[in-house]
Amino acid sequence: MDMDCLITDEMHEECGVLGVYDIDGNDVVSNLYYGLFALQHRGQESCGIAVSDTNGPKGKVMSCKGMGLISEVCTEENMEGLKGNIGVGHVRYSRSGDNSIHNTQPLVLNYVKGTLCIAHNGSIINTSELRKELEYTGAIFQTSNDTEVIAYHIARERLKSKTVEEAVTNAMSKLVGAYSLVIMSPRKLIGARDPHGFHPLCIGKKGSAYILASETAALNAVDAEFVRDVLPGEVVMINKEGIHSDTSLCTNNHARCIFEYIYFARPDSHIDGVSVYNSRIMAGRILAQTNSVEADVVVGVPDSGNAAALGFALESGIPFGMAFVKNSYVGRTFIKPKQAVRASGVRIKLNVLPEVVEGKRVVMIDDSIVRGTTSAKIVKMLKKAGATEVHVRISSSPFLYPCYYGVDVPTGDQLIARNNSIDQIREMIGADSLGYLSLDRIGDLIGKGMGYCDACFTGKYPTEIPKSERK
Repeated sequence: MDMDCLITDEMHEECGVLGVYDIDGNDVVSNLYYGLFALQHRGQESCGIAVSDTNGPKGKVMSCKGMGLISEVCTEENMEGLKGNIGVGHVRYSRSGDNSIHNTQPLVLNYVKGTLCIAHNGSIINTSELRKELEYTGAIFQTSNDTEVIAYHIARERLKSKTVEEAVTNAMSKLVGAYSLVIMSPRKLIGARDPHGFHPLCIGKKGSAYILASETAALNAVDAEFVRDVLPGEVVMINKEGIHSDTSLCTNNHARCIFEYIYFARPDSHIDGVSVYNSRIMAGRILAQTNSVEADVVVGVPDSGNAAALGFALESGIPFGMAFVKNSYVGRTFIKPKQAVRASGVRIKLNVLPEVVEGKRVVMIDDSIVRGTTSAKIVKMLKKAGATEVHVRISSSPFLYPCYYGVDVPTGDQLIARNNSIDQIREMIGADSLGYLSLDRIGDLIGKGMGYCDACFTGKYPTEIPKSERK
């Protein structure tokens, strides 16, 4: 399901991060700009770029950030004069209530040691505790996000650490939750990933420039070579001498977000050595093995449903068809639509080709059902276009629990699977049959030995969730 701002059945990834450091002193703004374009799917409400010159005045940071898409915020006019050989970029989807200009990133912090510029993907569970600790010692916050809490703790650790990377490592020991960080100091670019490795972070190289990015798709966009993934728990520091690594916080207790592979990441990305595209093909194959049905055509709901639909078709032998035409030019005009417009949101975004489904039994593959409203509309559209039967297959397990690690999943009472059986859901969305990916096959999407988090399906969280934070 293309669960973007148009659709009431919402679920979103929080952010995408990017950092570039050109050791030879070349300007990195264009690489940041085009790299963020490749990460736009990870956040569409706000974005920003901040750059500095390692050979210029220490601590001078220039930035361009605001509400909207990259193309809307980082215009030629707004980016005029923005130049430097080290920089950080960010795209963001905010949680309810914190979608303001004050929460846009990268966050730039001025402190006694100079400047700290930080971009964060994920969610810190013990933010309230860490925030109170800072407030009671005089800290004044300008935002409502947990990124500022991380930045303050790094700044405080820096006062008693030899290096900024040591301060990052020390601050990480206090953080509980998910975080992929890209941090710029006056002379260094730092990347850090939480010990569970919930969300991705990788390293690339283009000429004399090193790149840190949420996904390998961003490296491809700027014609950079993939070097490797940042390890869960690793802190990497890039300076004029090259890359340096600290693995002191690394463990084998990994919990990669399984939905990165099912939906969030681009299909042309690789995460920790696993092809996202192949994961979705495998999901479709498993659905065909475990939820077979007699039908005439298999179709996928764009975008993430397409690869899973192809996998289902390959495994079942049922022909694959492209039944949906997607309008790719709907911008953020409808991010917060009025209810009257929201009701037609799916029709604005998708249209059905009657030539593909008319008079046929259709298998419709989607990546999830959250509230069920979108699935019901799409099934209705297929039947209106002439489909005689619509059999819905979902390439994930039923959502039963909220996420605390950076994915904006609705609370339990809003999840359709929480209080309804599969047959009740089938009836509610108007499908002729309904099947989910079996929970015991989820691990097959990424292969044996790869630790992953499926707490949104099982309620088994990799970290303890404080009572004050439980939804």
